[in-house]
Amino acid sequence: MRIIAAALVLLVGLSQALWAQSRDDVVWVQVEAQPSLSEATARARAYAAELQDVNGFSLGTGWYGIALGPYTRSDAEQVLRVYRREGVIPSDSYIAFSSSYRQQFWPVGANLLDRGVLQAPAAPPETAPEAIPEATAEAAPQAPGDSPAAAEPTLTVTPADETPREAQQSERLLTRADRESLQIALQWAGFYDAAIDGAFGRGTRNSMAAWQEANGYDVTGILTTVQRAALLKQYNAVLDGLGLQLVRDEAVGIEMKLPTEVVAFDRYEPPFAHYTAIGDIDAKVLLISQAGDRDTLFGLYDIMQTLEIVPLNGPRERSNDSFVLIGEDAMTVSETRVRLLNGRIKGFTLVWPAGDEDRRRRLIAEMDKSLVRLGTVLDPAAGANDQQSIDLLAGLDIRKPRMTRSGFYVDAGGTVATSADVVEGCGRITLDDDHEARVLTQDAARGLALLRPATALAPAGVAAFSTQTPRLQSEVAVSGYSYGGVLSAPSVTFGTLADLRGLQGEAGLNRLALTALPGDAGGPVFDAGGGVLGMLLPRPEGDRALPENVSFALDRTAIGTLMAETGLSATNTDSTAAIAPQDLTDRAVDMTVLVSCWD
Repeated sequence: MRIIAAALVLLVGLSQALWAQSRDDVVWVQVEAQPSLSEATARARAYAAELQDVNGFSLGTGWYGIALGPYTRSDAEQVLRVYRREGVIPSDSYIAFSSSYRQQFWPVGANLLDRGVLQAPAAPPETAPEAIPEATAEAAPQAPGDSPAAAEPTLTVTPADETPREAQQSERLLTRADRESLQIALQWAGFYDAAIDGAFGRGTRNSMAAWQEANGYDVTGILTTVQRAALLKQYNAVLDGLGLQLVRDEAVGIEMKLPTEVVAFDRYEPPFAHYTAIGDIDAKVLLISQAGDRDTLFGLYDIMQTLEIVPLNGPRERSNDSFVLIGEDAMTVSETRVRLLNGRIKGFTLVWPAGDEDRRRRLIAEMDKSLVRLGTVLDPAAGANDQQSIDLLAGLDIRKPRMTRSGFYVDAGGTVATSADVVEGCGRITLDDDHEARVLTQDAARGLALLRPATALAPAGVAAFSTQTPRLQSEVAVSGYSYGGVLSAPSVTFGTLADLRGLQGEAGLNRLALTALPGDAGGPVFDAGGGVLGMLLPRPEGDRALPENVSFALDRTAIGTLMAETGLSATNTDSTAAIAPQDLTDRAVDMTVLVSCWD
């Protein structure tokens, strides 16, 4: 019995020693630790771009460790020695045991704590553990009496990939969000076009197989841990160099990811916090924050579309509590996402160069899903300054038309007569900035165009063309937006009829002794009774400058002729009784409209 007892003690001791030795043989090279998961993930991704076998684990104390492995003890010491000498890992890196680590966060879905060691390169010759093999090294010059120089071997650590069974096991540890991320990455790569639901059905398996085939892996339809990491690395590569980091702006009450290597905070101009470009990418981010209700939200929606940073073309979508506003042209894509919640309007605008759509879409998706609404809104007095401009709104340029002219309604359906020069080469034509219009017809030789509003309008007043021949030196008046829409209503300028012909006897022109501004061109010319005599023409261009008080008007008969050719009927009047200047002004304001040409 004593012999048996001794044997049992020996056996137990030997088992414990072997277990301890086995446990000690599975080790890691810990290279650094970070106090937050986001920082640790960013550092792990950076290491993985240069090194193999990069893993990230929770340390259980609010810190997150980044480690290489798992290796045997001897292989880990070799990895530690070579990488420290090459400067690719910090000099304070050290050997760590699996017991130091908890849940794995990098690569996504991996779980290597319970897996065997990875295969490292064969050990160097025993005679010189750190010497370069003769066949692959060239001896360095030596001074007399020196011993042969020692050098490190080139280290290549290739991880053994999982079998399909092991891949399925590690796949079961993925969260729904992890699975959806993989589907999104497959969709981005062009291999998946079904719903993002986190369910790995036949469609997802087929797309995984197609991705494996395209990337030179064995086609199994089940992504291994290494393959999942490679897919996500491809997906996230487009964001490299943007410095995407979580930024918390207490003043606006928003926390979200921003491209910190592209933009930086500049100033507050409520309701915006301006983040302007700091690098080679001509980008801009606005954080939007203000108190308000649905009317405030709708007002912001309208105002945003007047800004230069929001091009005219692009989809717009507005609901009762949110809106998405996209504007795009040849140079810029601008996207604004805003939501009203609990009396607070918050959101953001990303302005990005056109032609970089893959990166822009990825970036704005990351920004949107990371947005956290804090309890504060931007103080309306924040960042106040004394420099104000009518052409600026909260520090942003208001979009201005390429040209403005005046026009006037010639029928009850809202048809407008205006100067032909204002419609040349326009990407868009508006009436009073609110109503889209198109060219119905034009007579370029006479300088006349007729516009049709996109939706039927009901003008407050319509031109009544005088059928009486006006008397020379009689009083006339011109109604027009002299200052290009700076004023909210047209101005009326009075003068006299100087001649019924042009300077060289041209018929169909009236010469006026009247000082007009460029914005008045296209406006109606009235006689003293309020009848329309014609349309004011732009001042002629050329080498000969006319006196400021010389203007010309296209005769009413030319307008009536073009209307008839288009199937429109003009309203006429034969009244010769003069009306009070105020009554004439009221009539002019009702029928005069601002015509704007936009690029």
